[in-house]
Amino acid sequence: MSRMPSTSPPAVAAFAPRDWALLISVGLMWGASFLLIKLGLEDFPPVTVAWLRIALGALALVLLPAARAPLRHRGDWGLVVLLGLVWMALPFVLFTLAEQHISSALAGMINGAAPLFTAAFALLWFRQVPGARLLAGLAVGFAGVLAIGLPNVEGSASLAGVLMSLGAALFYGMAFNLAGPLQARNGALPVILRAQLVALVVSAPFGVPGLAESTPTVGGVLSMVALGALGTGVAFVFFTVLVGRVGAPRASVTTYVVPVVALGLGAGLAGESVAPVSMGGIVLVLVGAYVATSARRRA
Repeated sequence: MSRMPSTSPPAVAAFAPRDWALLISVGLMWGASFLLIKLGLEDFPPVTVAWLRIALGALALVLLPAARAPLRHRGDWGLVVLLGLVWMALPFVLFTLAEQHISSALAGMINGAAPLFTAAFALLWFRQVPGARLLAGLAVGFAGVLAIGLPNVEGSASLAGVLMSLGAALFYGMAFNLAGPLQARNGALPVILRAQLVALVVSAPFGVPGLAESTPTVGGVLSMVALGALGTGVAFVFFTVLVGRVGAPRASVTTYVVPVVALGLGAGLAGESVAPVSMGGIVLVLVGAYVATSARRRA
């Protein structure tokens, strides 16, 4: 029977340069994913986009010999299967379905609750009580996410879409806490590859049928390759390494950086307008991220 997470990363005083590099890299790749998804949706149905990003992410990782190495702890297989479900298969499908009912801006705001769910699961599983600075940073960062997203919300939101997005954010909070102990025992690459293969199989009945309805173009295919190889392959490995180094609650601050990058790319490349209050939200996000990541973890 699979174990629940039982290890946590060592205590550190603040982010090291390598940790900042990982956080910024993941934020850039995940933030760019929104633009890549938008481009991919011009050629592929929504759920097919979710499936293709998993398939291409797994394909990128399977080319690496280290990713094909076996799990060092075979008893972790059950948790790896769970990770594939709660980090990839279920959230990807839920967010895709949710955006049939609510705006992407609202979905992005709800996704900003992931660090709060992460801290809650850390408390439940590891009895890891967040410090005052971490809680303050999470609160300020979430306020920034709201400030970024609120001006872009139009019309009334569907309750079903909101609940699906909340469910996806909750699954992310669970996954972030699972990922750290698993990578500590088995390495990030083997864990992420196997989790992606699980997600690929589970989401196939939803995504594969849409291939027959697709009208692929060079631009759409290249967008999906970048979304899969970088946003779902490399970024997931980098984030898992970051969780192992600094703990899930602080690593989850990456989620707050994502809307900043998405907003910048949307304005710079897609010509989307940016409300003044959203600029203030960016400042709040950066301040919240700094406060949360400079908090000392408890051993």
